[in-house]
Amino acid sequence: MLMKPKAFVLDVDGVMTTGQFFYTAEGKVMKIFGPDDHDGLSLLKPHMEIQFVTGDRKGFEISRKRIVDDMKFPLELVSTTKRHSWIKEKWDPKEVIYMGDGIFDHYVFQKVGYGISPANGFYLAKERADFVTRSNGGDRAVAEACLHILEKFFEPYMPDAELKSMQGSGEWTV
Repeated sequence: MLMKPKAFVLDVDGVMTTGQFFYTAEGKVMKIFGPDDHDGLSLLKPHMEIQFVTGDRKGFEISRKRIVDDMKFPLELVSTTKRHSWIKEKWDPKEVIYMGDGIFDHYVFQKVGYGISPANGFYLAKERADFVTRSNGGDRAVAEACLHILEKFFEPYMPDAELKSMQGSGEWTV
């Protein structure tokens, strides 16, 4: 029997973004977030808690603008080496799906119920993940992961049924 996940925890940089940071002489100024990921998360939101983490202290305000202000999801600053203990404080790790791409994320994959890496994740993350997206981070990898989670653990995405849930502005109502 498959576990029923209660939470989807996602790293920001390299998962929601391309992982690239744009610097000027004044410091970090920009990150690239991709299309469709928010729509995928909106489909998944009725089924489980969604939480974002980042270890990027200097770029936190950029991530907060997109994740918290625009998308309305929680975001916490959590060191990449402390993700498992942070998850353990909030949930039963076996009921968590974690999506990460970095050099330490394979350790988290070994301790949570299900691990997902984007196609351009670090090789150890991809080797130890339960699912590797075909899409790169910052280019629909999260949307792809959401559709995969729906199909594997809940109900497959049915486009015709979801069209009724759209507002005239093109934003999801869920």
